Amino acid sequence: MDKIRVLVIGCGNMGASHAMAYHQIPDFEICGLVSRGDSKNKLNERMQANYALFDDYEKALEITHPDAVCISTYPDTHEVIALKSLEAGCHVFIEKPLADTVPGSEKIITKAQETGKKVVVGYILRHHPSWERFIEEAQKLGKPLVMRMNLNQQSHGFMWDVHRNLMKSLSPIVDCGVHYIDVMCQMTRSKPLTVSAIGARLTEDISEDNYNYGQLQIRFEDGSVGWYEAGWGPMVSDNAFFIKDVFGPKGAVSIVAKSAGAAGKSDDVDSHTKTESIKVHYADLDDKNHFSKQDLWIDMTDEPDHQELCNREQRYFLKAIKEDLDLTDHLADALNSLKIAFACDESVKTGKMVRL
Repeated sequence: MDKIRVLVIGCGNMGASHAMAYHQIPDFEICGLVSRGDSKNKLNERMQANYALFDDYEKALEITHPDAVCISTYPDTHEVIALKSLEAGCHVFIEKPLADTVPGSEKIITKAQETGKKVVVGYILRHHPSWERFIEEAQKLGKPLVMRMNLNQQSHGFMWDVHRNLMKSLSPIVDCGVHYIDVMCQMTRSKPLTVSAIGARLTEDISEDNYNYGQLQIRFEDGSVGWYEAGWGPMVSDNAFFIKDVFGPKGAVSIVAKSAGAAGKSDDVDSHTKTESIKVHYADLDDKNHFSKQDLWIDMTDEPDHQELCNREQRYFLKAIKEDLDLTDHLADALNSLKIAFACDESVKTGKMVRL
């Protein structure tokens, strides 16, 4: 197969990283950059490239005839751009969440099946060796599991602009939560039964029907339980903002990010994926109830940075296209985590527990 010509739609934080990946991977060739503002110009300069620039994705699709499209725009645009791209005969890489509604996500999946084109969703943690190890160690702890996770961001400057724009269509526990709900589902491989959630609107800068702090709780069929919290904004505390912790009958496993978890780094995108160390604690006791095994520290010093994770995502996208991978389970998992996240959103707004 010749080079895969890819149109990059959305040149902000994630779009720029994916474009850098295409720029570096020989099997891809960027045929255009699309954004409404000047982010596409800055990206061209950063890559020292002269890629074609477009303000309108439909015009770009029509002119460039790409083999593939990368969608890194705000979630409320995902559905329409993905459907148009699939109709134009393109494979699609789309940042999570797949769409800003469950029916919208289902339409994209159906269209992918109809056209025979590949759709890969940007679940970046699935390509991270440390997170894969975290999940693997959690699965050794027995059942039920207790899963505790958060990612609170004391956002300011540019990142507060990004978060306010994201909250025009989604809450933090939906936008961010799909990652960690997906991790919980991988850890338990059990069916989620109920969700309950709380939320608070701490700023006048977002619409009255949204909230910039949320916390969700999930109960699984195997007895496992999990919670996740996410807050965005200049008022959010950065004390204990990075918790990734699981325990079961046999012990506990935790991600310990000493540097990434430092004060002042809560809205730094690189720190969101950094792990640095995984701590495994064993519950085994001797006849005097003292721990009989020492904690195990798994050092992850050579872990990939954010750009390398995006490179890995795009190599997976390439593999899916070239080797005709069956993405049925991949898309089912993406839809499942989104359904759970929206059920949590419903719980915040109704004040009631939601059965799945």
